[in-house]
Amino acid sequence: MHDHGLITETSDLEEFVQALSESSWVAIDTEFMREKTYHPQLCLIQLATLEHIGCVDPLALADLSRLITLLNDPGVLKVFHAASQDMEVLYHVTGKVPAPVFDTQIAASLLGHGEQIGYANLVQNVLNHELDKTQARTDWSRRPLQTAQLVYARDDVRYLAQMFVLLREELSDAGRLEWLQPEMDALSRPENYRPDPEGAWRRVGGHKRMKSKELAVLRELAAWRENEALALDRPRRWILSDDVLVAVARARPSDRRTLQDLRGFPKSLRDQQVDTFLEAVQKGDAAPKESWPEVVRPRSLTEAEEVLADMALALLRELARLQRVGPEAVGSRRDVIALIRGEDTATLARGWRRQVAGLELQRWLAGETHLRCSGRSVEIRDSVGAPVNESR
Repeated sequence: MHDHGLITETSDLEEFVQALSESSWVAIDTEFMREKTYHPQLCLIQLATLEHIGCVDPLALADLSRLITLLNDPGVLKVFHAASQDMEVLYHVTGKVPAPVFDTQIAASLLGHGEQIGYANLVQNVLNHELDKTQARTDWSRRPLQTAQLVYARDDVRYLAQMFVLLREELSDAGRLEWLQPEMDALSRPENYRPDPEGAWRRVGGHKRMKSKELAVLRELAAWRENEALALDRPRRWILSDDVLVAVARARPSDRRTLQDLRGFPKSLRDQQVDTFLEAVQKGDAAPKESWPEVVRPRSLTEAEEVLADMALALLRELARLQRVGPEAVGSRRDVIALIRGEDTATLARGWRRQVAGLELQRWLAGETHLRCSGRSVEIRDSVGAPVNESR
């Protein structure tokens, strides 16, 4: 493998990207900082194929256009592990979401490695190699970067490239590559990474326990906070905490004194910020009833339905085991309940999840199959007693 080192010059970037372009895919990882900002600060981009590897320094390079062209090339598959944060960072820097993509974390879940397995654990499982984790909390914005940091950064794509080849081959042999495509397409939707002030209230902790009138106020307050955080490029929590937003939405203060007397309300906000915040309270308080947000609160399950859900979840786990798929990747208890209720959005009723477990669950719920204990295992039998869960 040719190591292009740390790339800080435009000419070296051109040469590196040209070498990468000879492959139909490239493994990518990013290092960034966001503890003190709203938007992540991109500090390093690592890229590799089986033949080439290098680290691009975006803090030293004024022009990343050649690399951006590669990231946006529809003919080059971009390989990530747990892609969403890397995608957000690159979307903020380039204005576009890389596509097409392949996420090794999702691929691993379809091969029985468990849902949301970490990179180091997957490297251990697939390649039997233990990664050095001593640089996991490093400050990537500081320069110069040390040798140990660069070794750590390169390892994040060196083994990613190797794992991609093995995981893709295993998925292909199992006939599961097509299962992956809807998951990958979803990762490349730009709306997943755009700021959404109007929908920010849905991310406020505790909002599901609030009344609709209070949610109308919270919607305006959360939008205010999101816009302030965007304008100042500061984390949301630095502007106002979730607890304060919820407390204000419930109290709906009408004047500055009442507002500032609320416990936890920061004294650091400027007068103009306090005024616009109060305007947001008033706007939410005056919102007509038909515009109030609604939180869908499904009715509680009966005791009998709780038992049914538990049994269905056990059946899902058995069906996933038979096909060597992590049960967490197939569906949660909430997904099972959605299927039992016949909800239109039930993920187990469509795609590969239906193929793995949803169809058999529906047959069992309809009384077409039944469960039977056989020694230390579970048997699924059809209406005439024939076993269903034999090796597939």
